[in-house]
Amino acid sequence: MKQLQQILSQIDGKGYKAYKKLQGQCFQFPGFELCFYQVQGDPFAAPSQVAVRVPQKNAAFPGESYQPKIRQVALSDYLTRCFHENIKKHARGKRGSGKSGALQIDRPGQEVLERTSVSVNEEMLEVRFFAGLPAAGRRVLGREAAEMFLNELPGLVENSLIYNNLHQKELFNHVYTVENQQVMRSQLTEKGLIAFVADGSILPRRSGVDQRALPADQAIAFKTPPELAVELEIPHGGKIKGMGIPRGVNLIVGGGYHGKSTLLRALEQSVYNHKPGDGREGVVTNQEAFKIRAEDGRRVEKVNISPFINNLPFGQDTAEFSSEEASGSTSQAANIIESLEAGAKVLLMDEDTSATNFMIRDMRMQLLVAKEKEPITPFIDKVQQLYRERNISTVVVIGGAGDYFDVADTVLMMETYRPFLVTGEAKEIAQKHPNQRVQEAGDSFGELQERIPKPSSIDPTRKNKVKVKARGVEGLQFGYEDIDLHFVEQILDPSQTRAIGDMICYALRNNLIDGHKPVKDIIDQLDSLIDNRGLEAILPNPKKPRGDFARPRPLEVAAAINRLRTLKVVRGTGLLTTF
Repeated sequence: MKQLQQILSQIDGKGYKAYKKLQGQCFQFPGFELCFYQVQGDPFAAPSQVAVRVPQKNAAFPGESYQPKIRQVALSDYLTRCFHENIKKHARGKRGSGKSGALQIDRPGQEVLERTSVSVNEEMLEVRFFAGLPAAGRRVLGREAAEMFLNELPGLVENSLIYNNLHQKELFNHVYTVENQQVMRSQLTEKGLIAFVADGSILPRRSGVDQRALPADQAIAFKTPPELAVELEIPHGGKIKGMGIPRGVNLIVGGGYHGKSTLLRALEQSVYNHKPGDGREGVVTNQEAFKIRAEDGRRVEKVNISPFINNLPFGQDTAEFSSEEASGSTSQAANIIESLEAGAKVLLMDEDTSATNFMIRDMRMQLLVAKEKEPITPFIDKVQQLYRERNISTVVVIGGAGDYFDVADTVLMMETYRPFLVTGEAKEIAQKHPNQRVQEAGDSFGELQERIPKPSSIDPTRKNKVKVKARGVEGLQFGYEDIDLHFVEQILDPSQTRAIGDMICYALRNNLIDGHKPVKDIIDQLDSLIDNRGLEAILPNPKKPRGDFARPRPLEVAAAINRLRTLKVVRGTGLLTTF
């Protein structure tokens, strides 16, 4: 502490770059160590990356709070939230130009994701955060910096990172709630389910920009239809009752504003665990469920969309279909094939965000436009083939196409946010009022071939420097290119976007993208690396840990690679198989 105080006193009033004396140094405080991993070069630049390291002999977190790994993820999330809340109480904040005086940590949202903001094991607890080093203009405010680190930081550490000073019952409730969800999700496959929604869940959110649950006095709690009632075993609480969504083709129907899309949104976001109080702690979805939608204008590179689209005018090949600006139907077809290529096992779709001509072609249109003049085979004619041949289940929100009753295995109707099983009624209607449309799918879904990315087409450099920067959850600057992720709807945190960019860079540096491996092998190896060594394994410089990564799924990494406009691929020799 004295050494840090001396340095700050010496550089007080000097040019801002004098702060660089701190970079790479660690300073011992009573009970913890403060490390400066990266020091900003300007008060208006991104804040400096710093860390506090607390030995477990001082932090004293019991082993059962961070073992096994899912508890470690949950505890890290809890401590990140505590640290964020205590910054407000212990840090004064702005004290000079630009970002001077700001202390920030990579604050989680409603989801509990594996992050790099807090690392905890049997020896050490490390918290990585950001500090705006104080300046007046571009002159060092050494005394203000000393106030931040020598007076405010110790109280922040004491009240955020010491087990005996925390609300221990709340801490373990957080850890156990997350562990329950992980165990529930692991039971889905053996029970023949793709998702589960517990009784009492609150699915509606406050708004599009506020993902907290609606207040209890405004929300309708979820209630399971008796016919779909299921019980799951949880390690903390015994059994939990709710609705099981079975494998196969599932429709969600109902009038407008009755909760169809709200249920689908809960399912797509529940590939992740949620924090206590979110309302969806009892909702879990198969980890490999992927949201599909139309995506007008996206680039498509040599995707075999022939199961859905064939015989295009002018002889354009759909077994290796490429487009700089795909239409709604071709983009939706490509999104499905690419998701299968990446390992998706469940497709989630909403009629509202789908291309109408991709979803259905009714009898009247079939009579007017003969099949030989229509290149699109609609999804309605392929959805059962996907399930029977490839074990790919679907959940489709349908509000205006009753023809889907013919191909559905389960039909769920939402009325004022309450679900009712209406499969029998839907099938009866389909029998009484046959649609008379002709099935256009052929005998099988069709073959799918692997695609192999060319490493020379994936370049993260800009002016000979690696330039990869997240733009929220909607995009990623990658060298000279911008990867549009706006419609990859299961990226929920900007820190996931940051991690995706560095994962692609890692794959290039370490020859995972080598011109021989298909997309699935690349993303699986990245996922295995993170399983074994943590998210930090993807960093180019292990001496400069980052505190602002959150783990994405392999499916989203593949989606980002596929949306890179410079991507070039070659066809592999293997066929895609799903089981």
